[in-house]
Amino acid sequence: MSIKEKIKSNQTVKHPLFSFIILIVVLAVVQLLFMFTDGIISLTVSKAIAQTLIYSIVGIGFSILLGYAGLASLGTAGFMGLGSYIAGNLLIGYDMPFVVTLLIVAVVAIALGGIVGFISLRIEGMYLAIITLGLSEILLELFKTQNTFTGGAAGLRKVPFAKLANLIQLNRETSFFLILGVLFVMIVITINIINSPTGRAMLAMKNSSSAAQAMGISILRYRLLAFIIATVYAMIGGALFVAYNKASDPTSWTLALSLNILAAVVIGGSRSIWGVLLGTFIIFGLDLAVLKNIAFFNNYPGSSMIFSGVLIVVIVMFYPGGIVGLFNNISAKITSARLKKGA
Repeated sequence: MSIKEKIKSNQTVKHPLFSFIILIVVLAVVQLLFMFTDGIISLTVSKAIAQTLIYSIVGIGFSILLGYAGLASLGTAGFMGLGSYIAGNLLIGYDMPFVVTLLIVAVVAIALGGIVGFISLRIEGMYLAIITLGLSEILLELFKTQNTFTGGAAGLRKVPFAKLANLIQLNRETSFFLILGVLFVMIVITINIINSPTGRAMLAMKNSSSAAQAMGISILRYRLLAFIIATVYAMIGGALFVAYNKASDPTSWTLALSLNILAAVVIGGSRSIWGVLLGTFIIFGLDLAVLKNIAFFNNYPGSSMIFSGVLIVVIVMFYPGGIVGLFNNISAKITSARLKKGA
């Protein structure tokens, strides 16, 4: 292999998308095993992975808000629910291609995120969290009472599977690949955002708002942008939720979901996409995909939730940088030890 070929190969491996492409391929193979084999992958595991990927999209958007802009929101569930109802009504009433549905949901998210963000982002800290919590509760109450749009307490039922295009009708199994595709697109967008001047401006704002202002960074502008991005990701996640589950009801969009998304981002690592994926799997997928297949956790109902809770507490108490931060520290120590031996 020539020197140029070695350099090109090394650059490919180090590219930030390389590892995520491997992940997408592995998950696609797992789903194909579920579809074309009997018993290797169960329906429960397939659903758990799909739900984890949907919440991962929401968590990645939230990580930009929390990890880069330094803002905390408790309105994630409300925005996600709104996205699910908009997409559900479009699928029921208009049977339009899902790409068009996602675009409509994204446009509504940009408008709503801009309005809410402009009103609330002049307030910092816990007050912003309280405002977004109040907004989420208002949306939840509307979900319960607006029978025409949301189906009331019963929610939307019998939502048809989406059409990817006019000639491609999806089903439960193929919807999994739609989720994978959207996740990959959102990862690409996120990597470009955090590596751009916008991402660096947000991080500077989080580290020191006064220093960022002295550098000419508009605090309100970048806070608003981060809030809009998080809203778009949340509502797209809601649209994927209703497209995969064929239903949406108010019990899915409570405060508990907002807190779980927050916990997933924190324990995984709020500035790492891999951290969000790992944290989301621990919160939403570990119980169904792994623990339910272990006899001990089946014999003692509730023990899986206790295990997950203890894991969260340990990570937050002892590794505030999240799982990825822990891995980075271990890797740095190993590298340092090797360098010392080499010296």
